[in-house]
Formats: sequence, C-alpha cells, structure tokens
Amino acid sequence: MMRNRLCALALCVPFMTICLTASMRGADSCQPVFDALTKVATTPSHSYTSSTDVNGGKPTEAETIFANGQKYIRARGKWMRIPVTSQDVVEQEKEKQEHGKSTCQFLGNESVNGDPVMLFSVHREYEEVNEDGKMWVSKSTGLLLRVEEDVDNRGNKVKDHRSTRFEYGNVRPPM
Repeated sequence: MMRNRLCALALCVPFMTICLTASMRGADSCQPVFDALTKVATTPSHSYTSSTDVNGGKPTEAETIFANGQKYIRARGKWMRIPVTSQDVVEQEKEKQEHGKSTCQFLGNESVNGDPVMLFSVHREYEEVNEDGKMWVSKSTGLLLRVEEDVDNRGNKVKDHRSTRFEYGNVRPPM
C-alpha cells in the first residue's frame, strides 16, 4: 500500500512540476507585453487608433496622448483632458492582469519603421471583454509600437477591430 502511494507520488510530482512550469512560462511570455502596456501610460506617447465595428458600423478615428502624467483624447476634432492619470491607467492594467486571463505567444522578430521588434499574439479576458490580437514591442526600448486587435465587449454588445500605432518622440500636452 505504501509502495503504491510512493509510486503515485513519484509520477504526480513530475507531472505537477511540468504543469506549473508551463503555467509560469505562459505568464513569462506575457511579461514583455504587460511591461509595454504600462510604459505606454508612463512614457509620453501619442497613439492613433482606427476602429471598425464588425457589425457594419462606420469606422472611427481616435487619438490619445499621455504627457506629464495626464491622459488626453481627441473627440470630434477637439482635444480634452480626461480625469484619468497615468497612474490610474497603470492600476487598471494591473487589475486586468491580476483578475483576468491572459495568454501570449512570441511569434518572432520583425521590424516596425526600421525598429527591431518582438511580435506577440495576445488573448486577454477581463470583466466582460475579450481581446485577441497582435502586439509589436520594440526590442531596444520595450515600448509598444503597434497593435492590431479584435475586441468583443459583451457588456455593451460591441465588437470591433482596432488598429493602433504609437509615437514617442516630442510628445507634449495638446492644450
């Protein structure tokens, strides 16, 4: 009886170790993505996003600037400061990571505007949102340079495709 338990334990421990290691690798593969998402909010950045409603809605364009710890968006041709700080965005991102599910896979090395990047496929689930897409992270700075994603927000029943590019040089508050 004791021998059977030892044999079972001997078989289970390596299996559990493999599962734990695989799980840790999954989290590790998302770390460059998580770091890049945080850096967007904490580094002066200007992003340009095109969204297309997959249900036939009209395409929209958006711009966001993070500068001096503040977030600004351009809506209907006018810039406005949003009452959300960079730190608020970082905290929201941490919440998504801690309470949501994320899987990332390194797809390879590419180049965006001559900058060597790591390309990741990303799947994230949090609250009532699912995101599937690709993220291009600069090898030299760890900054996010481009995102292509499909977003399914079940809460407000909106599905859209978003294409975003990021710029980091000479970014200033728009107002």
